[in-house]
Amino acid sequence: MNIKRQQTDILILGSGGAGLFAALHAQAANPKLRIIIATKGLLGKCGCTRMVQGGYNVALNPGDSIERHFMDTIEGGKWLPDQELAWTLVTKAIERVRELENEIGCFFDRNADGTLHGKAFAGQTFDRTVHKGDLTGIEIISRLMEQVWARPGVEKLEEHRALGLIKSADGKTLAGVLMLDIRTGAFKFIQAKAVLMATGGGPTMYRYHTPSGDKSMDGLAMALRAGLPLRDMEMVQFHPTGLLAGPDTRMTGTVLEEGLRGAGGHLLNGNMERFMATYDAKLERATRDIVSRAIYAEMKAGRTTPNGGVYIQMSHLGAATVAKKFKGMVDRCRDCGFDLAGGIVEVVPTAHYFMGGIVCKVDTATELPGLFVAGEDAGGVHGANRLGGNGVANSTVYGGIAGDVMPQWVAQHQEFSPPDETMLTAEIARALEPFQKPAGDINRLRENLLDLMWDDVGVVRDAEGLARGVGKLDEIERELLATGVADTDRAFNLTWQDWLNLRSLCETSRVIALAALRRENSRGAHYRSDFPDPGDFETSRFTVARQVGAKVEVSEEPVRFTHIKPGQSLLTADIAAE
Repeated sequence: MNIKRQQTDILILGSGGAGLFAALHAQAANPKLRIIIATKGLLGKCGCTRMVQGGYNVALNPGDSIERHFMDTIEGGKWLPDQELAWTLVTKAIERVRELENEIGCFFDRNADGTLHGKAFAGQTFDRTVHKGDLTGIEIISRLMEQVWARPGVEKLEEHRALGLIKSADGKTLAGVLMLDIRTGAFKFIQAKAVLMATGGGPTMYRYHTPSGDKSMDGLAMALRAGLPLRDMEMVQFHPTGLLAGPDTRMTGTVLEEGLRGAGGHLLNGNMERFMATYDAKLERATRDIVSRAIYAEMKAGRTTPNGGVYIQMSHLGAATVAKKFKGMVDRCRDCGFDLAGGIVEVVPTAHYFMGGIVCKVDTATELPGLFVAGEDAGGVHGANRLGGNGVANSTVYGGIAGDVMPQWVAQHQEFSPPDETMLTAEIARALEPFQKPAGDINRLRENLLDLMWDDVGVVRDAEGLARGVGKLDEIERELLATGVADTDRAFNLTWQDWLNLRSLCETSRVIALAALRRENSRGAHYRSDFPDPGDFETSRFTVARQVGAKVEVSEEPVRFTHIKPGQSLLTADIAAE
């Protein structure tokens, strides 16, 4: 097939916080570089960064410290995080938040003395979450978007979908990426010296989920097919308070941010009883995994609201105060018929963030030379549980690092690698499969996936349910591969896009289930009712999944305690020594 071909020094997949920061840093490092940002939607209007409500974790207050932020991250992640990645996160966050303010142009809320205000977030020992009301993500992504649009040297490919990582003819490096122009249906091969994977995670394979509809785990699916190792794939974070607006609206699952509980919000079951004391001494300010399981337990016990969840109540803090501090969420709830400020709102645990991802180094390099990764596509930073506020910090910190590193890589590797034409042809054929099959009901298959992942691979898991889930996934994928699309016009063919989305979700869902079967203990977001004990922290191991041929193999590797070991404290360990 005749396809368009284009060359660039740096190709960035994704236009969230990681991708935009990388573009700005890369151009600043070398303005002569050819840089392309390719995004599945519209620049700055799609993805998850703009949906961030809560804020940005950074140790700025004299009463706080990077060591304290680090320990909260490690302990919150149940000793599974890569400590080098976590240490870089907490130290670089200070530099990055200053950059956001002074260079990017973000305005964050301030205290009366002019210092940045930090609000309370669950699982943290200090109120360090810098924010712009409850619309922090919109502030960050809007300013980043303005900066990128102001730089004509950065080419923008909007509504371009990445389909496959194409290796070099000798298989030793990455040659480029096969793209699909969604507007025209045309294929394009972009040959690049360096590629940043920053497509974001987005566990939208669950019945209740918060990420935007364009998220379908494409980046991890492509990495899997390219043979790259993925770690911590069982670690799906459920945010405890997703809006439960009813079964007939896509607003269900939309997150109501953690600051509500941090500010003193109460969770009530269907009997109007405050129940968190039964599950954790920190009550509503326990970590997300604990609160999600508590809500799930109330749901399984039948103590539910009319739509099957629980309530969050803020009215005891004063309706006027709530309306002022959480305007964005008050407005959102009002649009759905709920009074967050003065009444009660139904909520349910909702799949929110993916801690798993591609194995990478601190400099964002991956096993495949020429491929870098940042943001939610990267694994290891958060371990078993991400602290609220560490997500957007992760994206911007490592997006900036990738933007600094990739120009150095390009300077050392100035020749383009010729692509593996056989691999390129195979990826095109793979994408065109549904045009060779009779049309079917793709939406029904998607609904089946949502149910099986919630029921069998969800908040609480066991071997029987996980095995059943893998079997159902096989059935859904077989039916999908036998199902086509009726419209043969590839231009803006949304049914075709849905088909491609569902295939990526099936591939990554299977890895989640298989990794969850492999981990026979309960850590953070991963809870096995048949193995409830967390295991020995001192011998902690993380899962590594890799596709070998048509089969996914899951192994385990020991966590390296490079800064601090379980049982040590800030007083007994020099955690910044290495």
